[in-house]
Amino acid sequence: MDKPPVFTPEEIARFRAELAERRAPGAHEPGRWSVSPLNRRTDVAGSLPSSVRLRDATLRSVETLPGVVASAGAKEEFLRRLVGSGVPEVVTAGLGGRDDAALKAEVELVKGENPDCWVVCPLMRSPEDIDRAAAAGHDAVQVWVQGFGETSLVYQAPVYGLAWRGEEWRTVDTPRDRAAVLARAARLVSYARESGLHVIVPLLMVSYATEESHEESVAVLTAAGAGELTLFDGPGAMSPEAYAHLVGLTRAIAPDVEVGLHPHNTFGLAVSCAVAAVRAGATAVELSVNGYCGGPGNADLAATALAFEALYGVHTGIRTERLTELARAGQELTGYHTAWNHPVTGTHAFCWGGLDLITQETEIDPLLHNCLEPALVGNARRVPFTPDSGPYTLVDKLTALGIELDREQVDAVLVRARQVMAHEGRLLTDEDLARLAEEVR
Repeated sequence: MDKPPVFTPEEIARFRAELAERRAPGAHEPGRWSVSPLNRRTDVAGSLPSSVRLRDATLRSVETLPGVVASAGAKEEFLRRLVGSGVPEVVTAGLGGRDDAALKAEVELVKGENPDCWVVCPLMRSPEDIDRAAAAGHDAVQVWVQGFGETSLVYQAPVYGLAWRGEEWRTVDTPRDRAAVLARAARLVSYARESGLHVIVPLLMVSYATEESHEESVAVLTAAGAGELTLFDGPGAMSPEAYAHLVGLTRAIAPDVEVGLHPHNTFGLAVSCAVAAVRAGATAVELSVNGYCGGPGNADLAATALAFEALYGVHTGIRTERLTELARAGQELTGYHTAWNHPVTGTHAFCWGGLDLITQETEIDPLLHNCLEPALVGNARRVPFTPDSGPYTLVDKLTALGIELDREQVDAVLVRARQVMAHEGRLLTDEDLARLAEEVR
């Protein structure tokens, strides 16, 4: 049935004109998003670059998720989808447990999907590791550097195996201070550069860095040839403001070296840290699909990409329409499912309930309560029929089911539906609504 009109065409035209007055080009892109114009004002949001690189580390990060046992084939299929989403850089799972043929095949898979996508091999611990990464065709390697002096020994995995076997792990080369830790890392950085690789240096535990210790690290590692210094905050203890400050300090010391960041989401601020750091001069953000990593996880790829694209007009190159499909593929790969209201890709991220005033507003403008168009990210609106739903929402549901009723019949179904929901303590399915419609005919 045709729904009785609530507003006249003239009223709707005036509504839309009023909305247009509140919007601004860029902040409002029909069919894509409608966000506050304040986000695009430099006097409010500061200056941001025209683009930013998002480096996806999902393959490495899922290795830290307990209970994930995915086949090589499943990981390959996920990697295809990941590269197909347009991410410009991918961090692989690394060398552990894989032979040279597998490493080379992984690089070839990425390049086959997108020749311009950089393949980054993490966790370089020796010149032999670097040789293997270079031989497999990686574009870049990561030489991880712990943030402490002697305490960095806590994070040396071989120490534990030797100690367990009763063997002595302490040698004359065992680093006992910060200078020794940096010297060891610097040798690997120089070796990787001599091997023709771009060198990314993750500076770990940056929430423990003092300005003095950070200056020392930046000076030594840039002199060795680091192309990027990535500020890793595993504990997630850096505020957006602290990240911005450390990025600014790094750039002041080494203006010719790129700065990246790897934030964690302990306080739900990983995306905010990314924005603050990029505003301060960082050029790369390391993140993961669905925020996968140990502990509270990383910045989420979809949420970060859309924050930059929609809120600030910063280009990421991500094919946003593939993000929801990619998020679902990540859940299938890992068995770790996101919350129903997970930003951007959650199953109900675009569901505002069943009130008539919510469900019918899309006929006036689809970007009122949803500041993003669901199709932009490959997601969909969900319109539930709930105890708060009225006849307009019910008619929409029945019409979608191919059921036509007159006004009195709709009212009868609405009364009966609310009675059933109250009695049984659940929402009704499409089949339930179809049955009730049949009963009133």
